[in-house]
Amino acid sequence: MGGKAGPRGAEGTAGGLWAEQILAPFHSLLMPHLPLAFFRPPFWGARLSRGLPKSHPLSTQSEPHGFPISRRNREAKQKRLREKQAALEAGITGKSKSPAESSKAWSPKEVVLYEIPTAPGEKKDVSGCLPPAYSPRYVEAAWYQWWVREGFFKPEYQARLPQATGETFSMCIPPPNVTGSLHIGHALTVAIQDALVRWHRMCGDQVLWVPGSDHAGIATQAVVEKQLWKERGVRRHELSREDFLREVWQWKEAKGGEICEQLQGLGASLDWDRECFTMDTGSSVAVTEAFVRLYKVGLLYRNRQLVNWSCALRSAISDIEVESRPLPGRTELQLPGCPTPVSFGLLISVAFPVDGEPDAEVVVGTTRPETLPGDVAVAVHPDDSRYTHLHGRQLRHPLTGQLLPLITDSAVQPHVGTGAVKVTPAHSPADAEMGARHGLSPLNVIAEDGTMTSLCGDWLQGLHRFVAREKIMSALRERGLFRGLQNQPMVLPICSRSGDVVEYLLKSQWFVRCREMGDRAAKAVESGALQLSPSFHQKNWQRWFSHTGDWCVSRQLWWGHQIPAYLVVEERAEGDREDCWVVGRSEAEAREVAAELTGRPGAELVLERDPDVLDTWFSSALFPFSALGWPQETPDLARFYPLSLLETGSDLLLFWVGRMVMLGTQLTGQLPFSKVLLHPMVRDGQGRKMSKSLGNVLDPRDIISGVELQVLQEKLRNGNLDPAELAIAAAAQKKDFPHGIPECGTDALRFALCSHGVLGGDLCLSVSEVQSCRHFCNKIWNALRFILNVLGEKFVPQPAEELSPSSPMDAWILSRLALAARECERGFLARELSLVTHTLYHFWLHNLCDVYLEAVKPVLWHSPRPLGPPQVLFVCADLGLRLLAPLMPFLAEELWQRLPPRPGCPPPPSVSVAPYPSARSLEHWRQPELELHFSRVQEAVQALRALRATYQLTKARPRVLLQSSEPGEQDLFEAFLEPLGTLGHCGAVGLLPPGAAAPSGWAQTPLSDTVQVYMELQGLVDPQTHLPLLAARRHKLQKQLDGLIARTPSKGEAKTQRQQRLSSLQSELSKLDKAASHLRQLMDESPATGSSEL
Repeated sequence: MGGKAGPRGAEGTAGGLWAEQILAPFHSLLMPHLPLAFFRPPFWGARLSRGLPKSHPLSTQSEPHGFPISRRNREAKQKRLREKQAALEAGITGKSKSPAESSKAWSPKEVVLYEIPTAPGEKKDVSGCLPPAYSPRYVEAAWYQWWVREGFFKPEYQARLPQATGETFSMCIPPPNVTGSLHIGHALTVAIQDALVRWHRMCGDQVLWVPGSDHAGIATQAVVEKQLWKERGVRRHELSREDFLREVWQWKEAKGGEICEQLQGLGASLDWDRECFTMDTGSSVAVTEAFVRLYKVGLLYRNRQLVNWSCALRSAISDIEVESRPLPGRTELQLPGCPTPVSFGLLISVAFPVDGEPDAEVVVGTTRPETLPGDVAVAVHPDDSRYTHLHGRQLRHPLTGQLLPLITDSAVQPHVGTGAVKVTPAHSPADAEMGARHGLSPLNVIAEDGTMTSLCGDWLQGLHRFVAREKIMSALRERGLFRGLQNQPMVLPICSRSGDVVEYLLKSQWFVRCREMGDRAAKAVESGALQLSPSFHQKNWQRWFSHTGDWCVSRQLWWGHQIPAYLVVEERAEGDREDCWVVGRSEAEAREVAAELTGRPGAELVLERDPDVLDTWFSSALFPFSALGWPQETPDLARFYPLSLLETGSDLLLFWVGRMVMLGTQLTGQLPFSKVLLHPMVRDGQGRKMSKSLGNVLDPRDIISGVELQVLQEKLRNGNLDPAELAIAAAAQKKDFPHGIPECGTDALRFALCSHGVLGGDLCLSVSEVQSCRHFCNKIWNALRFILNVLGEKFVPQPAEELSPSSPMDAWILSRLALAARECERGFLARELSLVTHTLYHFWLHNLCDVYLEAVKPVLWHSPRPLGPPQVLFVCADLGLRLLAPLMPFLAEELWQRLPPRPGCPPPPSVSVAPYPSARSLEHWRQPELELHFSRVQEAVQALRALRATYQLTKARPRVLLQSSEPGEQDLFEAFLEPLGTLGHCGAVGLLPPGAAAPSGWAQTPLSDTVQVYMELQGLVDPQTHLPLLAARRHKLQKQLDGLIARTPSKGEAKTQRQQRLSSLQSELSKLDKAASHLRQLMDESPATGSSEL
């Protein structure tokens, strides 16, 4: 239903307004001129009910159900009622919001702890009553260890389930870095994957979800190096390689388990007995095997090429570790190893004199003057008329005076700058291609550590490259060859690991040939054999593989998979001037290959293993099959490979997914998976990228457990922000989280993350959204407290297939339950989890809590109690929690375990392995026509609530009449008169025959062209008192309307949103005018007014 069934607190009792109902007297006086037959007085009206209390101050002790509502709770409800009334007066009450849209004020909640002694892995004690309010720490305690010990997450267990299908569903988690903690992007991955995995498991599939972590070569080595220096004052190179690796393994054993603990805290139902680490023995064997096989078929080779180089790390780095930072113009950066800030975003113009012509020169522009010593030519476009007369001439190098050729190349853009460019093949990918076309030899003038090489001359050798830059600029000025400096927007490549500027250096490295494998990957998507979802990613996939170059897999590190290649010392391959390299699974195998290659006995040869390690992405690309035991033919590999689905962030599509497809297809002969689901990047609630410098980074642990502002600020201070950035970040953090972050719990975080669709752009997440999902958890909690109280200890559930609704309301909620099951099934099949979350939110909140529970309460407290509603409540709780379990596993388990068991067969031990409700099994409850009819009743409820708000009938229960000119509509409403009165907070509800005169003195509002609603006012409203109040409210709303019309719309304000606000205010004013007119008429007709509520 669009609105709510009365005022509710953020965490009040299930059903909200029913306490108000039982406190209000039933107004049953009938007007003498109206026949009694018009009304169907609700039989529950004069009966006091028992029900759930409003939550008492939270403690570790549960409170029993069913004691009377206290004065404090009545006062709290009356206060909320007044607040709701004020909201209605302001015209701001509208349709209910989804969890991603709702937000409530931050208010601290006392924490309830589960304190019953329970050994790890033992089942949680659920024999006691539920605490009075939802507390995540209480709910999430003890369940995960029990799930793991019972083996619920293992495919072998699932094969024995009664609902087993014999089908398999397999996924691997994108292995997080062993160095770090899970960020909000990881939490999104886990939330989506675990929801899908749990659904397939409950549907009866054999599910294998493989956990793992990545050794993260560069990051881990950097962490351990810092630790060694901080604790012992030791640098890596002061230790042997073996000693350093021993230190890394010790660090991994001590710290590496944190990632697993965080995954478990998120409820990830991984099979931990199959956990993998990309440096464990099995993975190392797979990496070596892959390298050898690729080498043998010519897809791996060693060559001297340009690579991305981090001088701070002294290693090649992958493309994904290069951050492209746009600069608008002159920008100063503080770089590692450089004593002073360095200016970038400047174009320096330099003159190259023409040899033999004293007054002639060619001016070129460069943003990198430090590479001038490495220039080997100047290039112009062959059709550029400005330089035609210089074709074939030579120029003098401005620093060395050496002769350089002026070459012509069509790659030069004549309209950019002067149309002349310097050519530095050793330090620019574009120049390297141009140099190769023209047979130019590269000059490497920047060393691995970022200093200038001996080729630059004594005056520059050994200087930091950016210190040398300033010295070169001074020399150009002294020689009169400096021609100016200007701002130049540019994109600067930055190493994401070290913050240093990335250099392009010529290095002898190992490369993977990607063209052939890339073509196969592109064709797989084109043919539909590999499906990417959302489909708009296909364009990026095809573009990347049509332009991808060879992949440098060498890294100058110690931590990682050492390359299984050996240099045969003092030997050259036959007919080759290059070093002789051999590859083998072991040194013995490599020695055999070397003997065959050189024709010498292996024992005489000296082999030196390549000290470099492989790019971390190489082992990650093997993960889908190495985690299952490849290259051995294991049962897991035969059963679960290829994987059913690969789910990951869209930012990993090319660097990880693409490489998995290339290597998986090449090495196993099959695509590693046929379907890829990609989720977007998580941004903050304002759509900004999460960044430490903005102070908007959300740590999942902070959202789950809550954190004070002081702790958040301390985290910033302990980071690596400079003082200016720290001040900005701290101020932003204080503004966004003035009270810190409230405890929201795992289930709320998962539900909020899954409520965003993956088909759109970036996912914008705010803490208020997660907090709203916590409130939703509390609604479910209180609904179950109410239902358990109704069922009592002696309740015996009927088999679901035998349940038949005994009233139209029972039939309606069962139909809505069946529809929810159908929509959840549709959402899971389409892997669109936002559809599932929306469906569950709507069913639990708008159908069950706001409507059915409200409507059925008077019936439940009637004596004798009808048998139908308790059975319906049980089914709604049982199946509703099963529907919810994949997304909110902890809450669903806690509540489902407390439901009475069905007779005749042993219940499933856990909701996580209970059968998921299928649309087909519940189809017999579907009654779309009945739902359509009840939607008219809900419209009438909304109209009655609006009338009550207009006339400020806070306590009275006025009588109501409905009149329709269509006989069929009369019958429609007649079936729901009792719930209509209950939900509309009215007294007796009757039907006025078609054509009968409207009752005098009653408020009237049209429901449609054929239906009118009348509400009794005489004796309930004092016109003389009420008219001034209406006038004051009208003045207030008119002022708001005039201000809105006069105000110029803000730039970001949506036009539709503004128009909706205008329409809302105009509608409220119209209602007030109509009400005032009616009250004046009532005053004229009845000078002597009755009692008033005001």
